[in-house]
Amino acid sequence: MTHSPPPGRPQARIPGPQQPPPPYPRIRAGLWRRCLGGGLALWALTAVVTYTTRNTTLLPTLILLGSFLVPVVFVLWAYERHGRDLGVSAILGSFLTGGTLGVLGASVMESYLVRPSWGMFVCVGLVEEAVKLAALVFVLRRLPGIRGMRAGLVLGAAVGFGFAALESAGYAFDAAVSTEGVDLRALIETEILRGVAAPFGHGLWTAIAGGVLLSFRRPNGRFRITAPVVTACCGVALLHALWDSTHGIALWLVAHLAGTGLDRQLFAEGYIPRPSAAEEHLFAVFSVGLLVLVSLLGVAWVLSLARRDPSWRNTP
Repeated sequence: MTHSPPPGRPQARIPGPQQPPPPYPRIRAGLWRRCLGGGLALWALTAVVTYTTRNTTLLPTLILLGSFLVPVVFVLWAYERHGRDLGVSAILGSFLTGGTLGVLGASVMESYLVRPSWGMFVCVGLVEEAVKLAALVFVLRRLPGIRGMRAGLVLGAAVGFGFAALESAGYAFDAAVSTEGVDLRALIETEILRGVAAPFGHGLWTAIAGGVLLSFRRPNGRFRITAPVVTACCGVALLHALWDSTHGIALWLVAHLAGTGLDRQLFAEGYIPRPSAAEEHLFAVFSVGLLVLVSLLGVAWVLSLARRDPSWRNTP
């Protein structure tokens, strides 16, 4: 027989089980959107002030903001949606260390291996994709627990976007420097074009290769160079080569349709002498169309890899 406690008597409370804090930092949803909006506003303000005052000391700020904005936003999106459990150190290491090592390694290897030829773009694609994949392996060499398709897609994209940010900064600097002084218009145009194209380039290609590589990584942390890994690396190198050669392919298509009879020397120089208005229009259509086609192929490949990993849809 039980007796109810008298009214007013304090009752003991049994504390419920406490959930341990998550091993990853809490980031409010939508941080990448705020970063994109604020970054665009800062870049536009910097461009206006630089153009108005002609203050060349603002050029590094303008170049860095324009080159890193889109890559950083996409890495934030990938971390927020699919990579919080991978750790901030792995993401930052892949973006900064992996991207820097990729740029340096590609520059050294291309200076010795790449020569102007019909296969130059294929060589560039193979060199840069292999170097970026090697940089990812270097960053993860002491993190044996990071493996699987999702981890490879996220961290591979981080390496690729770090590479793209540094490469875009270099191209923007080259566009700004001319024999007549600083060309701000060329600088701004270069940053806009490369910023729009950034999501469909290095980040996408290295995500594919990284996803396949880490999906075959052993539990003890050893990397396996299997046939699918080699195939993925060669495939993204081919996408890279197609992306870089769209200008020449569009030029060849225009010359073929117009019956210009473009010889090899003019093809190597990359222009049609005295093009008509129709030829200029066709060149623009073919150039943009080929870039869109290569982008769609890369996006479709990434989506097909992501669907193979159930954890891609169940990440924090």
